[in-house]
Amino acid sequence: MLHRVFFVCLFLALCSAASSLSCNWMDHKFRQFSKNSLDLIDTMANNSTSTTGGAEEDDTVTFPSDLYSQARASAEDKLGFTVQVLEEVVRLFEADHSSASWQESTVENFLNIVTRQAEGLRSCIGAHIHTKKNKKLHMYFKRLSHHVLENKGHSAEAWELIRKEIKTHLLRTDQLVSSLLTTN
Repeated sequence: MLHRVFFVCLFLALCSAASSLSCNWMDHKFRQFSKNSLDLIDTMANNSTSTTGGAEEDDTVTFPSDLYSQARASAEDKLGFTVQVLEEVVRLFEADHSSASWQESTVENFLNIVTRQAEGLRSCIGAHIHTKKNKKLHMYFKRLSHHVLENKGHSAEAWELIRKEIKTHLLRTDQLVSSLLTTN
């Protein structure tokens, strides 16, 4: 009987250890990568010569604050949502940005850092957990691409609107993941 109790306790300990989200990459590298991506997106603003004062109402896409509120379930859900945001950002910035006044090396560094951030966080989720993609988030990024970039001909003004929107996403994802760092 004592032998069974020992195995039950051991099993429960292993299960609880596996379910708690502990990840060296997240603990040691996330903040550095997050800061670097925010610094680069700010550098891109400093290189921008466009003004966005005349943006038409039809060209705006409402920031999905409600999706970030819904992403506050489990740690794995938060990380899965964050990974999806970062992957969508990369896809968006892979579009033709030649009319933006950004240095190509800055954009490449930004994309590399955001990609590495997504990969690092994905490694924290683990291969055994399949996170479901958020359809509403994907559609939001498609609207950004279509309503802002395509409707404005991938202009410098459109890219500046995108840059500002993406900075907000980077700040929100930083908050989302940082909430996990302070609770673990």
